[in-house]
Amino acid sequence: MIDLTRYLAPGAGVWWGQASAEPQPLVHALLDQIDRLGPRRAFCGLSWDKRLTRELPETLRLVSYGGLGELRVLSRAGRLDVLPCHYSALPRMFAEGHLPRDVGFVQVSPPDADGTCSLGVGVDYAADAVRHTPVLIAEINQRMPATVGTPRIPLSRFAAVVETDRPLRQAPERPPDSTDQAIARNVAQLVEDGNTLQMGVGPLPSAVLDCLVGHRDLGFHSGMISDGILRLVDKGVLTGARKEIDRGVIVTGAALGSTELYERLVELPVEFRPASYTHAPATLSHLRSLVSINSAIEVDLTGQVGAEVRRGVLIGAVGGQVDFSRAAALTGTRSIIALRARSGAQSTIRPALEAGVVTTSRSDVDVVVTEYGAAHLRGCDLVERARRLIAIAAPEHQEALERATSDRS
Repeated sequence: MIDLTRYLAPGAGVWWGQASAEPQPLVHALLDQIDRLGPRRAFCGLSWDKRLTRELPETLRLVSYGGLGELRVLSRAGRLDVLPCHYSALPRMFAEGHLPRDVGFVQVSPPDADGTCSLGVGVDYAADAVRHTPVLIAEINQRMPATVGTPRIPLSRFAAVVETDRPLRQAPERPPDSTDQAIARNVAQLVEDGNTLQMGVGPLPSAVLDCLVGHRDLGFHSGMISDGILRLVDKGVLTGARKEIDRGVIVTGAALGSTELYERLVELPVEFRPASYTHAPATLSHLRSLVSINSAIEVDLTGQVGAEVRRGVLIGAVGGQVDFSRAAALTGTRSIIALRARSGAQSTIRPALEAGVVTTSRSDVDVVVTEYGAAHLRGCDLVERARRLIAIAAPEHQEALERATSDRS
């Protein structure tokens, strides 16, 4: 067990990598030793570590960009400090010291012949944070693939290392259901051959990718990739042949998927880039073919999107949704928001956002898609937007939505 008291000065803040790249042994060492280390503030992104959320000491305060994965447990308990920023802002937040950056925990690949390690499947914000972190501690995992696209880190940069040989964490996966598949079919009709896609991970994005098998020369530029890209690469669909930049290359910041995905990364045309590249407006403005496909919790009748709060609990994030939606709407091809028409017995298309929190503004949304169709909003006034959104709401809620619009007029 590594003795963290040697590396964490009193009051020093900590950050660590997220999701499949979360350095769990180092995080658990922090939890085990926090009584000796004293009060700390730490930053992490998406986490699937149940111990982190179930055994979080009072002396350790977590800050994140959203309530993702197990962090929603802390959000529900009021023990998560959320920074409501665009994902593209995280590099600057680290640079300016708004986020803890005295010590960083990273999970890396074994060193190569030159003694350098790769951040593997978790480049994203970690590569940007590394530049501003004086003390780095690494978990060198024999199963972390050495990915390309971002400079490697020399062993001499690490103040300490622990060596492991453990499987990378696989993303929790729920197979797409019939509603996901219906939404995906509607989304796929909006994608044209040669488009460059951005989307997240989960059942709905997986279903969308499966519906694109008949397309040609699609590109991919996103913050995350999942197993769905394997199927499109294998079928010759995801070639990136028409991308305006990074032609022929799948660009991402992180991989969240199965062991098969992690093992095949070395043979795929994938480059892992930091958030300062993947989400930067200067980068995205070159992708004229960009189609962004993002999810939501609710949409109001003007097209405003809520993607963070459900029933008073923060379960999502601003994340990269606005970065990509705005770029797709302004300089790309199309900004799509996809969501189920119902949440339980309630409509997700509402007269006003129930949570009162706007994630993506109505001016950055071109199309809203549910299992009942697609509402094209670009160029529409507020009255026409409401009419089109009501038309794709759950049928049993359409009359109430129409009455709501009449009451407001």
